[in-house]
Amino acid sequence: MRARDLGIRIGSLAPGPRNAITDVAGVRVGHTTLIEGEGPLVVGKGPIRTGVTVILPHEGDPGRDPVFAGSHTLNGNGEMTGLEWVRDSGLLTTPIGLTNTHSVGVVRDALVAASVAGRPAGGLWSLPVVAETWDGYLNDVDGQHVRPEHLFAALESASADVAEGNVGGGTGMKAFGFKAGIGTASRQVGQEHGGYRVGVLVQANHGRRERLVVDGVPVGREIPREEVAGPDLTAPDAGSIIGVVATDAPLLPQQCRRLAQRAALGVARGGGGGENDSGDIFLAFATGNRSLRGEDDAEAPLTFALEMLNDDHISELFWATIEATEEAILNSMIAAETMVGRDGIAFHALPRDRLVEVMRRYGRLD
Repeated sequence: MRARDLGIRIGSLAPGPRNAITDVAGVRVGHTTLIEGEGPLVVGKGPIRTGVTVILPHEGDPGRDPVFAGSHTLNGNGEMTGLEWVRDSGLLTTPIGLTNTHSVGVVRDALVAASVAGRPAGGLWSLPVVAETWDGYLNDVDGQHVRPEHLFAALESASADVAEGNVGGGTGMKAFGFKAGIGTASRQVGQEHGGYRVGVLVQANHGRRERLVVDGVPVGREIPREEVAGPDLTAPDAGSIIGVVATDAPLLPQQCRRLAQRAALGVARGGGGGENDSGDIFLAFATGNRSLRGEDDAEAPLTFALEMLNDDHISELFWATIEATEEAILNSMIAAETMVGRDGIAFHALPRDRLVEVMRRYGRLD
C-alpha cells in the first residue's frame, strides 16, 4: 500500500512508471531484512529488528564506471561514509548501503569485499558509501546483528522492484511516532523535450508526531498520540533521515549537490526540521554522463566529452526532488506495518482509514 493507492497525490509533477528510484534506468535496490526474537533486550541475542538496503547506481561496476554525484548535510548527527571523496572528486564509485548506526562498519567492509571479489588481484581501491539511522528503540542495535552475508544477499537480490516499509535498513525505523522505514517515489520532467526522471529513496527515522504534515494537512495534530499511541522518546528531536536521489539528467557534480539540497526541502514539507540530534544526509547521483572510467584505469583517456544540463532548466528537477522526497517519506509510513520490538516497545502503523478521513476533511481527497 502506498500514498497513491489511497488517492493521495503529492505535488503536480507526474511520477514515473514505478514511482520509484528505479525509474531511473539501471538503478536497482536490494534488501535483507532481519526479524528474530521477542521480549526483553539481551544485548547480542536480540530481539532483532534490522537489516541492510543497497542501491546500485547502474548495471555495471561503479568503481570502473563511476557517475557524477554530490551531497548535502542538513544536520550532521549521523554518518555517511565515503563522502569526502564524493565531495572532492564529484564521483560516486560504489553502491550505496543503508543500515543501522552500529552496523555501518560491517556493511562498508562487506561492500569492499564484494568489490574486490569482482576484480582481478591488485584491482581498484574502494571507499564505499554507507549511511545509517538508529533503530535502537525496536532493535538490539548494540548486538550488531548485520553480517557480511546479509549485504551480499541484498546485492544479489537487487532489482527494479522496490519493497517499502519494514524492510532492509528500514526494518526497525520509525517516523513521527509511527512505524516507517524505506520509502521511494519518482517524478518525470520535460517530457515535451524527451524528458528526464528523478527518483528518491529514503530511510525515514525522524520527526515528532505533532509536526507531521501530508500535502499541507496537519495529520500529526489530527491523529495524536492519544489516538494512536507511540512511545515517549527520550530524545526531544526524535531521529534522522537518509535520502538518495537519482536522475538520468546530464548533471555535473555541483548540480548534483544542488539536487541533494532540495531533498531537505521535501523533508521540511513533511514536517521534518533537521534538529540538533538528527542526522539528515542526502546524496544525489546522475547517470546522464557515463564512461567516466576510474582514475586507476590505465586505458582511461586524457579528457572526457561531457554533456551538461543548462541551469536555466534545472528548477524542474529541483521540484521533482522535493515532491519525490515528500512522497517517499509518506510511502515509508503507509507501507509500514505495526512492529513490536525489544522490551515490548511498539510503533504502530499510520492508520490508513483515518489518514484518508483527515485528508478528505481538508479537501485533499474527493
